Amino acid sequence: MRSLLLTGLSLALTAAVIGNAYYQKQQFYPSVVYITKSNPSMAVMYVQALVFVVLVGKMLRAIFFGQLRAAEMEHLIERSWYAVTETCLAFTVFRDDFSPRFVALFTLLLFLKCFHWLAEDRIDYMERSPAISWLFHIRALSLMFVLGLLDILFVKHAFESTMTKGPSVQLVFGFEYEILFTVVLMTFIKYVLHTIDLRSQNPWDNKAVYLLYSELVMGLIRVVLYVAFVFIMIKVHTFPLFAIRPMYLTVRAFQKTAQDVVLSRRAIRNMNTLYPDATPEELSAGDNVCIICREEMTTGCKRLPCNHIFHTSCLRSWFQRQQSCPTCRLEVLRMPRPAAAAAPQPQPQPQPAPPDQAPNPLQN
Repeated sequence: MRSLLLTGLSLALTAAVIGNAYYQKQQFYPSVVYITKSNPSMAVMYVQALVFVVLVGKMLRAIFFGQLRAAEMEHLIERSWYAVTETCLAFTVFRDDFSPRFVALFTLLLFLKCFHWLAEDRIDYMERSPAISWLFHIRALSLMFVLGLLDILFVKHAFESTMTKGPSVQLVFGFEYEILFTVVLMTFIKYVLHTIDLRSQNPWDNKAVYLLYSELVMGLIRVVLYVAFVFIMIKVHTFPLFAIRPMYLTVRAFQKTAQDVVLSRRAIRNMNTLYPDATPEELSAGDNVCIICREEMTTGCKRLPCNHIFHTSCLRSWFQRQQSCPTCRLEVLRMPRPAAAAAPQPQPQPQPAPPDQAPNPLQN
């Protein structure tokens, strides 16, 4: 109800501004010039454009997503605030190029960013969803196709504009759409991996491996793009303050992914060489349900140094993401090795008794 009221109010104000301009000038072109020269009239037109963007966003959201989940809405609002802050910093860097077209381009960029974030969250939801409908697949594929196509077109436009007109604010737009295209690629890779896993009858053990290495490669590409962008901006304009936070987050994410690759390989190597197979007596002695997959454990199980038992395949997939016991959360790479823990402790050697002292003749 409130949205309808605000929409109707903005439409009424826009109609009043256009009607007043046409009443004053009586012709189309002079009316347009009159509106562009009047700050109150332009403020009303900006508000109307914002309302139009919100309406289009709601329509596209209903087409590609349906109803948003609470987590998706929360992530969208949180990321949008940071994006608006970075946009304001970009306005200070490119204040000489400030114009209605400049504002419209940044608004369109933020609009497309929101759909990239929503697509990323929705594909991540596939791994936790018990059932995926055909409508979900159609929406996801069509959305990724549209977003990827738009990213390529805007990158191409920014490149051609820079080559013909020289360095300008199109450098920022081209870089931003390149980063968004990597987001689309990573989202598509996740979609393919999740789809293969859903269609397989047994859990796909190598899914986490492919996912981790895909994130590593995409993270490296983003780091290279950020470094190149900062270098070009310093050379042709000034240091881009608005790129500090996203660049820091990108570098930190890449560092964490690289560290996860090293630690996961080490944990899997320890699992294959140091951790013993669980015996049937150990499985029957306690609860023989693997807490990772919630299936009964009969064969092919490993016992960690903390004496918790899991399926070998489940444990391998778990170690690809985090190197801790799924039950007690102890770091397996810092836990004592089974051989070292089982080694007998050396017994202390008995100390020889002190010899009897000779009697002191002075005491007699």
